[in-house]
Amino acid sequence: TVAELARRHFDHACLPLEEVVGKGRGAIPFDAAPLDRALQHAAEEADYIGRIHRLLKGRLVPERMACVYETMERPLVRVLADMEDAGIRVDPEQLRALSRDFAQRLAGFEEEIYKLAGRTFNIGSPKQLSDVLGHELARLGAKRTKTGAFATGADVLEELAAAGNELAARVLDWRQLEKLRSTYTDALLQEINPDTGRVHTHFTMTVTSTGRLSSTDPNLQNIPVRTEEGGRIRRAFVAGEGMKLLSADYSQIELRLLAHVAGLETLRSAFRAGLDIHAMTASQVFGMPVERVDAASRRKAKTINFGIIYGISAFGLARRLGIPQGEAKTYIDAYFARFPGIRDYMERAKEFARRNGYVTTIFGRKCFTPYIQDKNPARRSFAERAAINAPLQGAAADIIKRAMVGVPRALLRRNLKARMLLQVHDELLFEVPAAEVEETAALVRGIMESAAALSVPLVVETGVADDWAGAH
Repeated sequence: TVAELARRHFDHACLPLEEVVGKGRGAIPFDAAPLDRALQHAAEEADYIGRIHRLLKGRLVPERMACVYETMERPLVRVLADMEDAGIRVDPEQLRALSRDFAQRLAGFEEEIYKLAGRTFNIGSPKQLSDVLGHELARLGAKRTKTGAFATGADVLEELAAAGNELAARVLDWRQLEKLRSTYTDALLQEINPDTGRVHTHFTMTVTSTGRLSSTDPNLQNIPVRTEEGGRIRRAFVAGEGMKLLSADYSQIELRLLAHVAGLETLRSAFRAGLDIHAMTASQVFGMPVERVDAASRRKAKTINFGIIYGISAFGLARRLGIPQGEAKTYIDAYFARFPGIRDYMERAKEFARRNGYVTTIFGRKCFTPYIQDKNPARRSFAERAAINAPLQGAAADIIKRAMVGVPRALLRRNLKARMLLQVHDELLFEVPAAEVEETAALVRGIMESAAALSVPLVVETGVADDWAGAH
């Protein structure tokens, strides 16, 4: 933020926005804030934006960041503004029906939880949940919070649920559904613009260390993809009259980048040949012919593939697969034995981060790792995992940004009326006139697949429907 940069580069503390308008539900619109405070905040921001620009602009060329700024970040501002202005149409009746259904299911979960607990309590209160699960949490060795209560985070409850604790499992179900209800089905109804009938999210370019975009007010990037509830919420996002929604999604982009960056010829050849990469991994790790890989083995391999990218531990993999930790370690060891270049890449990335305090993407974006030398093992391990993953996640973000800059220009040249509405991780969502769907899909796919020249092909999968779930 401007305030953070002003403090870092000029040792100046700007008046925080929350001291002008308040925070949370008590916040007021900026135009209703006291004039003197609003003036001070706005003037400071304008002043320090200019100072920061003059300071940092001169560093772009000598620090080799001009390409990132000139070809991605600066032209993307106009693109994101147009996307925010376009918004996406939402069917309020579907959301209301979902809210009613979620409320009924939540009531059922609550009744079941109370029955299992033998008493009623506030399920949303960590302290009261700690009291109810105290004996099991103590036996598990759960940490205590500053209040003296046991921690009841998702990781703790998942461990209890995996050990057969039905109450913990139901609380997890309740939490997930309550979050969807409060964050989406109820909240989205309040976010629909009465003039446009659409939801207009805000995209932020400077929040994540890897360069990924974030979405706020409302956040449309965290709707679950693989759950039934997430699919039902996405069905409420619909195309306008005479239009279709077109989804264009990069396939396995971070695995492809891993093959490219780490120089893994086995994976490169598999991607070039269009092989099923997860089936191939299952064959390599579990020692079976590709044609004998079943669905369960492929799912395990998929979890291992994506887990390795994030520096997963044997403990973490064991929890995800529901297997003993020793078995998970055997899988990881077998993976590195089959793909030794991956471990070499990981060690190079960590060593680079230790020397420089950051890692870079293939386009030169710097992803900082401030805790890489930290004495605290947990913080240091987190930074090491970030050093491994950031060059991949950051490069994926760079690639989709390059595509986002190129697509509107190409649509304009071809006189196509499609509008880009959303960017969610590796997916772009468009609203397209029904008569232009095929031409637009081919154009978008071509631009996205040529957004970077890698040693493996980029592949984009497209889908078209009347709603987001159907197109995804």
